Amino acid sequence: MATSTVENYLKAILHLQEGNEVPTVGRIAEELGVTPGTVTTMMRHLSDEGLIDYIPRKGLKLRSSGRAAALRVVRRHRLIELFLVEVMKLDWSEVHEEAEILEHVVSTRLVDRMDEMLGHPTHDPHGDPIPGKDGKLPATSLQALSSAEPGEYRIARVSDEDSNLLEWLDGKGLQIGESVKLLRPDAVAGMLELKRRSGGIVHLGDAAADSIFVEIIS
Repeated sequence: MATSTVENYLKAILHLQEGNEVPTVGRIAEELGVTPGTVTTMMRHLSDEGLIDYIPRKGLKLRSSGRAAALRVVRRHRLIELFLVEVMKLDWSEVHEEAEILEHVVSTRLVDRMDEMLGHPTHDPHGDPIPGKDGKLPATSLQALSSAEPGEYRIARVSDEDSNLLEWLDGKGLQIGESVKLLRPDAVAGMLELKRRSGGIVHLGDAAADSIFVEIIS
């Protein structure tokens, strides 16, 4: 069984690759808050274990075994988040840090039981897709609200990395599934104006809009 440290590295590489970023040593160091030298040592270890392809100063990527291991961690994390929200009744702004700890200690049997109790969900509380037991990640086609043109959208995913932002969005009624109309993106001022279908106008800065992902309402 992989250690929690190995799992965190694999998950970080997967996160970068899924975000269409090149997972360099420097970017992995930023993601995990460690030194590049520490990352380099771990990359050699992961390469020796057959989990990644790594050529120093040229590049690295997950091998099929490494990707499968990373997706297992992501599956545990997102099911735990949903369980904490739906069953334990924690707020969606509270569960990311708890899941970061629990994802390394819960058994596969317990995770599968959570999955069954929750009705085999496809997405976590923040709209992130939950990998299936078969290791497949549901496909998504979303865009950041900050890059959207005026029109009607449904909020489909929100980054879970900033609990303060999640609390603020909750207070504004901007949760997963909420329908909004983007009225006036102001590139100069760096502000967006949203009209909620349920009523009310919400103003967002670019930083917040970068963390909200939407799909067009046809």
